[in-house]
Amino acid sequence: MGLFSKARSGRPRTGQYLFVGSMLTPIMIYIMAFALLPMIWAVAISLFRYSPVRQGGILGLGGGNPFVGLGHFRTMISDNPPGRLFRTTVKNTFIFALAVLPLNLAITLPLAILIESVIQKLKTVFRTIYFLPAVTSLVAVSIVWGHMYNPSRGLLNLILQRLGLPSQAWLTDPGKTVAGIALPMLSLIVMYVWQDMGYNLVIFIAGLQSIPGVFYEAALVDGVNVWQKFRHITLPLLRPTLTFIIVMTMLSSWQVFVIFDVMTGGRPGDLTRTMVLYIYDSAFRYQEMGWASAMSMVLFAIILVTTLIQLRVLRQEWEY
Repeated sequence: MGLFSKARSGRPRTGQYLFVGSMLTPIMIYIMAFALLPMIWAVAISLFRYSPVRQGGILGLGGGNPFVGLGHFRTMISDNPPGRLFRTTVKNTFIFALAVLPLNLAITLPLAILIESVIQKLKTVFRTIYFLPAVTSLVAVSIVWGHMYNPSRGLLNLILQRLGLPSQAWLTDPGKTVAGIALPMLSLIVMYVWQDMGYNLVIFIAGLQSIPGVFYEAALVDGVNVWQKFRHITLPLLRPTLTFIIVMTMLSSWQVFVIFDVMTGGRPGDLTRTMVLYIYDSAFRYQEMGWASAMSMVLFAIILVTTLIQLRVLRQEWEY
């Protein structure tokens, strides 16, 4: 009885404190060592013209790595070459992210509804087929699509030739645009949507399955058509899922690196050079980690602001 009375009293014992502390401490150390401290270090070196190949004072800061304060951030808005290139990468990143999101939603949501309408045995088959690209190595996918985009022997141009249409330099033509987007950037957008849509498709299917069937049964009794069911039942009740997908798709689109590095390297010119690719090149190819860290701070601020705006706009005050 004494043991149960202590449990009912709600007073944690010393052993419980020790257990909780022993479980949380390794996780906190891990987070501090591999997340918090690197973030603090990135903020610190963004105030210096820092490169690990130059000698400095304390922790490599100072000396050959002089303090520049907000100099890197002033460079971003200046008219010198690094500043112009930085603004170009911001523009390219915006174009990529804002094009990927509506394309992804326009494909995955109707596709999820169609898959949910087929018999149970086929649902598993379709889900598996569409989800396979999402779990495939992005490097391997980039290489395969690079061969498909090959201007002389790529699959896409072979199809165009069979149809009597001219071949395209999908990844190297800087002059051709579609809807205001350069063809190389559009080619990468199409490839990324194909690779990423399986993830959102599965989440949409889970969201659709969580909607109580009683709503559709009531709509059937009232003689509601398909469009009205989608507009007044499916879309409102799918809003939490839609919010999650929009936020996560934008977050991932801002940080895409592999396809740009493997397929174009930022070329032609700088039409496909994004912020993450520029940050990587500056830090690890040119060893200008202070400049790269300053750009990382700006990218973090952009991601934070856009995420907060999305959560604010898509906020839902009710549940079913």
